[in-house]
Amino acid sequence: MNDAPRQVTTGSDGETFEAAASDYGRLLMLRGIAALLFAFLVFFWPKLTIVGLAMLWGAYSFADGVLVLVAAIVGRGGASRLWLGLIGLAGLACAGGTLFALDEVTAHLVGIISIWAITTGAMQVWAALELRKAVDGHWILVLDGVGALVFGLALAVWPNLQAEALLWLIGWFAAAVGSLLVSVGLWLGRTTP
Repeated sequence: MNDAPRQVTTGSDGETFEAAASDYGRLLMLRGIAALLFAFLVFFWPKLTIVGLAMLWGAYSFADGVLVLVAAIVGRGGASRLWLGLIGLAGLACAGGTLFALDEVTAHLVGIISIWAITTGAMQVWAALELRKAVDGHWILVLDGVGALVFGLALAVWPNLQAEALLWLIGWFAAAVGSLLVSVGLWLGRTTP
């Protein structure tokens, strides 16, 4: 049995998917690079504190929000633009909260990241299930979405983690998500002409 992703479907639906795949492939690559940079900084920032983590999270949320919002604005029509716009605005709201209310964000950082991961994971699973109609290999995005859900639920169950454990957990999650997004972005780039 070959589980490797194959070409997209042909015909008008396939052509529509190829155009969207080209756009979303670039978006996923850029979002993956931002997540990998965030993970790198979490792992290698000397003596990173929770306040520093909150500031990094705000910077990552800003970068991710801008990338997704730009994709929503310049993308092709459809419901996906609405979802992208909402995800982008949520990222900018997280960044704005960090900028204007750093103390409150720091105090509730675990809860904020938990809610973000659960919401993002659920939307990714939904999007992957929609993609199954157009492309094989949608299970990669399902895996990413389920991983985000599990990560968010783990933070919700253990909200009082020690700072070092929290840093490592968030860093490894960001590295895993970033790697997966870059991989899917590369794969989508290969499926389009």
